[in-house]
Amino acid sequence: MRAALIEAPGEIRVGDRPYPVVVEPTDAVVRVVLTCVCGGDLWQYRGESPFEPGPIGHEFVGVVEDVGSDVGGLAAGDLVIAPTAYCDGTCPNCRAGIANACTSGGFWAVGGIDGGQGEAVRVPFADATLVKVPGSGHSEATMRSLLALSDVMGTGHHAAASAGIKPGSVVAIIGDGAVGLCAVLASRRLSAQRIIALSRNPARQALASLFGATDVVADRGDAATAAVLELTDGVGVDAALECVGTAQAFTTAMAITRPGGMVGYVGVPHGVEVPISTMFFRNVGLRGGAAPVRVYIPELLDDVMQGRIDPGQVFDFETDLEGIAEAYASMDERRAIKSLVRVGTV
Repeated sequence: MRAALIEAPGEIRVGDRPYPVVVEPTDAVVRVVLTCVCGGDLWQYRGESPFEPGPIGHEFVGVVEDVGSDVGGLAAGDLVIAPTAYCDGTCPNCRAGIANACTSGGFWAVGGIDGGQGEAVRVPFADATLVKVPGSGHSEATMRSLLALSDVMGTGHHAAASAGIKPGSVVAIIGDGAVGLCAVLASRRLSAQRIIALSRNPARQALASLFGATDVVADRGDAATAAVLELTDGVGVDAALECVGTAQAFTTAMAITRPGGMVGYVGVPHGVEVPISTMFFRNVGLRGGAAPVRVYIPELLDDVMQGRIDPGQVFDFETDLEGIAEAYASMDERRAIKSLVRVGTV
């Protein structure tokens, strides 16, 4: 089969890999319909996160082709969403709601498992990992939103949930990539009263407003902090959602959060130092990390199917699998918010 392969920083190509087959009785083989490039993939692409050369990608929607003998909840022909990690659904971490820390699970494109940016994937623990999509004949907009549920919408929701957003909250989102924009949507979904989006890009500002931002701050660093404090009468926000992972973004999140507030962080940290003294003396909390996307998909899927949210609008670049290099380049150069890659058909 054809699949995206990362060979070195800045080097993505499409090559041949063995077509996956059922190995364990709990496996399924999924034919990929849609996949995409993640900001997390870009850390590897830029050489800022370690990786083993080989397959890549962890977001995909596809159709079940084959299942092992112990798979009871899925059948050939089912349309499914794959979360960012596979899990058995039974270990203590899974039962505690942190499925991406499953003691028997793992991540796509690691340890001999296929990456999501290819024509097919062998999925371990298929019953626990995959989420079946009800119905058929879904619109193009719905399919794009289903793909967003495989990572970025769930990750944006994790930031909001970790920060304890509730009706009436005042929230600021640091980061205007797909995760940050989905965090805006998640904040609106949780009935935040005021949602401040930090973005300097006009197209991303517009999408943030469409998703529910009530205010946009086009500054960074100290200027952004000053602007948010001015908007909140010097108090700061109840919750800051850090969706970038850089030292500056983390510093801003801490600086704009009011005493007693919470920072929800989901940006993959690079060069970040936690300001423990600031947290102590201002009673600012910190919670988040890698999102347990599998846990959130069912409730978010219902909202997508009912038309209450449309996170698929974050995809503003599209190509096929053979164009994967340009999909990465367009995001790396900030010409695109998020790149969708068409692989197959339903």
